This record gives sequence, C-alpha cells and structure tokens, in this order.
Amino acid sequence: MNFETYLSPFSWRYGSPEMRQVWSEANKRRLWRYLWVTLADVQAQFGLVNTEQVADLRAHIEDVDVSHALEIEEVIHHDLMAELQVFAEQAGLGGGILHLGATSADIEDNADVLRMRQSLDLILDKTTGLLRLFADKIERWSNTPVMGYTHLQPAEPTTLGYRLAGYAQDLLADWEALHQVRTNLRCKGFKGAVGTGASYAELLGATDENRAQLLEEFERRLAESLGLPFYPVTTQTYPRKQDYSVISALAGLGGTLYKFALDIRILQSPAIAEMSEPFGEHQVGSSAMPFKRNPINAEKIDSLARCLAQMPRLAWDNAAHSLLERTLDDSANRRTLLPESFLNADELLKVTIRICEGLQVDEEVAARNLSTYGPFAGIERLLMAVCKAGADRQEMHERLRMHAMQAWETIRDGEDNPLIILLTQDPEITRYLPRMDVETTLDAAQYLGDAPQRARELAEEIRRKI
Repeated sequence: MNFETYLSPFSWRYGSPEMRQVWSEANKRRLWRYLWVTLADVQAQFGLVNTEQVADLRAHIEDVDVSHALEIEEVIHHDLMAELQVFAEQAGLGGGILHLGATSADIEDNADVLRMRQSLDLILDKTTGLLRLFADKIERWSNTPVMGYTHLQPAEPTTLGYRLAGYAQDLLADWEALHQVRTNLRCKGFKGAVGTGASYAELLGATDENRAQLLEEFERRLAESLGLPFYPVTTQTYPRKQDYSVISALAGLGGTLYKFALDIRILQSPAIAEMSEPFGEHQVGSSAMPFKRNPINAEKIDSLARCLAQMPRLAWDNAAHSLLERTLDDSANRRTLLPESFLNADELLKVTIRICEGLQVDEEVAARNLSTYGPFAGIERLLMAVCKAGADRQEMHERLRMHAMQAWETIRDGEDNPLIILLTQDPEITRYLPRMDVETTLDAAQYLGDAPQRARELAEEIRRKI
C-alpha cells in the first residue's frame, strides 16, 4: 500500500482480508469478465457466436490488468468500457464478440449482486460462529445471579446467562434476516438498456410469436449459469430497493452488537466492574494515564455501528430517487456504500467475537454487588408475605419504605447494606414472619423466576437453528 495518499480505514485497518478481497478492484473486474464469458457462452448455445471465441475469452478471465485499464479510463472516462478494451486486446479471437447486446448495467449490476452474495456468505459464517459462542456463555452462566439494572439503577436480580440470552436472541433474529436477504438475492439479468430485452430479442431473431418464450429461455440459461434468479421486471438496473433490504439487515446486526458493546462498557466501569473485555498483557490503555483499562474494543464497535446505522438512509435515497428507467446519481456513492457497509459489519463481528472469546467475568464482584443491592428487590416479596400473614398493607409499606431509605443512606456513606439487619430486628415485621423467613425472603438469588431455564432454552434453540 502507498501510505503517501489517502487510504480508507477499511483498506487496511477494519474488516477481514477475505471481505476486502471480495470488494477489491481486481475481483470486481474478474466478475465482469466472468459475466461477459457467461453471456457469450449462452449466446453460443443460440448460435450467435462460436465456441472457439468463448474458449478464448474464458482463457483470459484471470488476466486482469488494472493499471492498463486505468490508463484507458483516463482517456475515455468509462471504467467498464476500459476493462472491456483490455479484455478484448488480450483475447484476439473472442474479443470482438464481447458485450454483444449488453448495456453496462447488465455487467455491473449482476457483478454487484454476485459480490453481495459472496459477502453475505462471509457475514453469515461469522454470525454463526458468534451465536455458538453466545450459546456456550449462556449455558455456562445460566444460573449465575447478578444484579439487574433499569434506568442504570439497581432493580431486581437476573442471571448473567439470561442477560446474555437477550443479546443472543436479537443476534439470532439478525442471522435469520441475513439468511432471508441472502435467499432473496436476485440479479438484474440481461435485459439491455431499459430492461425490455429488446437488444437481445433482435440478436436472437425473435418474432412476435416466439419473442417472450425465446427471451425467457435465454435468461433462464443465464440465471442457471450464475446460480441466482433474475428479477422479472427491471429498468436499466435492478431495483435499488434490494440494496436497501440488504444494508438494512446489516444495520440491524450492527444495532444488536452496538447494544452488547455499550452494556460491556457500562459493566466494565469501576462502579459496577462485573464484566470486561479482554485486555492484553502489553496493551496500552492511555497515553497519559498508564493505569487505565479502557474498553477500546467495545468503543470501536459502537463507533463503527453508529456509522453503519446511517447507511440504510443512503440506500433508501438511491432507491427512491432512481428516476424513470435510470439516473446515474446513485453510482458514485454505491462505490463506497456497498463495500463499506459489508466491511463495517465484518469488523463488528470480528471484534465482538474477540470480546466474547476472552470475556472476563468477576463473579466475586457480581456477588458483592448482588449482596449490596439485591436485598432491596426482596422488599416486595416481604410485603406480600407479611400481608398474607395478616399485616396491614399500608402500614407495612411505610415501615418497609423507611427501612429501605435508611439502608440507602448507609450505602451512600460507603458502608455495607444494613437492610436485612434492620428488617430482621423490626418487631412489627417479625411479629408476622420469623427472622429466618425474613432472611430467606430477602435472598436475591432466590428471586430469579424462570430466567435460568429460559436462558438455556434459548441456547438450545440457537444450536438447533444454526
């Protein structure tokens, strides 16, 4: 790489080499050539060109020369035609039949869909791996009680496995949505300048009687060769609504990973300190403060996901503003929109997998936080228990409230939570419930509902589906 000129961070910092290869200039041009050869091959089946010409083209599919193509583009200002000229120069026998009947979008749009298919396969593979990691963690910590928080305030206990199951449930929905858009991918096909197929009908010598049948068979063979169905109706391009669907699914994935990373950042803060991302032995947390262990991986996820969240808006504009049979005002932005959406999602998955693999859980701190704040969650249970035993609900509510406020003040002064002591020594409470029963009622670890079971069931569902 030449670091004397601007490089996108996705060129080398973010994303995997595999995803960068998919969206590389060389891969795009190889796909263009593959599509030209596929078109020529089917045209040979209809007697429009000969098999020797197709064989000559096929022999040069891999001979991409980006530098030479860019030199030609400097003069003619058309990237696809520049590549076409290079290909034709290399294939002396077959070059003359290249692009017969086609318009640029017949090649460019189909290549974009093929790249999206390659990219979705990479994304789905990583998402599957991340789901397996989550299933392992859920099962491991399904019974581990931790303090639950609402409004960033201690609320009632939950289990660590159940909390993780919430992220995994969303991730499973993303996996299903990504599978759906992968299944629904369709190419433009080969329909010419405005999608009517008129140029191909002319080449095929179609008549009024056989035109529809002939064009249908022509595209059927092309679709079979590419392994993807074609849209039945297009303009010069495939409907840009497909880009919106794909990128929205990627953004949905980003939203799930964003929430997981944001929660990790909160849980890693010293105020809670129950969970943290892995921190390398030689990792530097801060240039000024050597003691810091900043959650840089989780922060990176949130930064990139915030960017990915904006991409569907651009895809929406491209779809909605495509005037009549085609305008070119989507072309320039799609050069970054498509690759960077996939590279962004790819990096998000890569970093989340790294966090999950090395996830650090301090169960002692979690237990301490639970002992500090958990007893408050038992107050409601205690109120119901003493009322069942005959206490006046309103009077007991006020008594419990006063003890709770006193306990909160003690905690704020940095001391241990005295709530259990206050309640077990209150004669009005022990008048209705023995001290041992009061203690049992306030045990936060016993106030988990069926969270452990539902967490494990979610892990089982993940394994069953993926």
